[in-house]
Amino acid sequence: MTFSSAGESQRGFAGTRGLSTLLLAFDADDTLWDNQTYFDQVEHDYCELLKPYGTAEEVSGALFQIESANMPLLGYGCKAFTLSLVENAVKYTKGQISSNDILKIVELGKSLLSHQTDPLPEVRETLLAIRRKKPYKMVVFTKGELLDQQNKLIRSGLSELFDDIVVVSDKTRQEYLKLCAMFDTDITHLVMVGNSFKSDIEPVLQLGGSAVHIPFYTTWKHEEAEEYEHYRLRRIESFDQLLHIL
Repeated sequence: MTFSSAGESQRGFAGTRGLSTLLLAFDADDTLWDNQTYFDQVEHDYCELLKPYGTAEEVSGALFQIESANMPLLGYGCKAFTLSLVENAVKYTKGQISSNDILKIVELGKSLLSHQTDPLPEVRETLLAIRRKKPYKMVVFTKGELLDQQNKLIRSGLSELFDDIVVVSDKTRQEYLKLCAMFDTDITHLVMVGNSFKSDIEPVLQLGGSAVHIPFYTTWKHEEAEEYEHYRLRRIESFDQLLHIL
């Protein structure tokens, strides 16, 4: 895909002149819609189910270890999470958990495949306003399971506002370079918008791109990272503040 030129010199967020097009990439979960809240609720219900075998802190701690060990093989997403829930339940209870409770755990995991994905405050209005400001290419860039992420975007009602959705197993620096190549641009013309400093912000800054950090009120433990200031980084408190940056 080749970008068109507006024929007008301007300074982009990446600090370049004479470039009329930027690639705006948006994280999905907890940036465009709430996701972690539903995972937290499932984990809470899971811990309640395993209460006869240990405290919530103990069960969650064991689950975190199982998830971490499974990530290189299973990746991210609802299905990987559900498999870790089941594996942890069997191991933590030393095989004492009933088949009926295993079924309940599977149902808890499956509930994550159909939860609400209503856009977070100001998201739709801001995306519409950005969409009217040419020239921008807008893409959802997220990690997880392809079908699940595609379905969430459709349920959100935001799909028509983006040029594409790109789902990867993990947001590595190599995947960001591939994203730029896919849209016939380079990393200096990329602005990544997301809530996770570890996945959405740091890899882009390391490569020479720009990023906008919109922290969510809760962070998945696997996404926790030390944050820092950077001249190509902006932090905003509400999604509509993105308009002032662009």
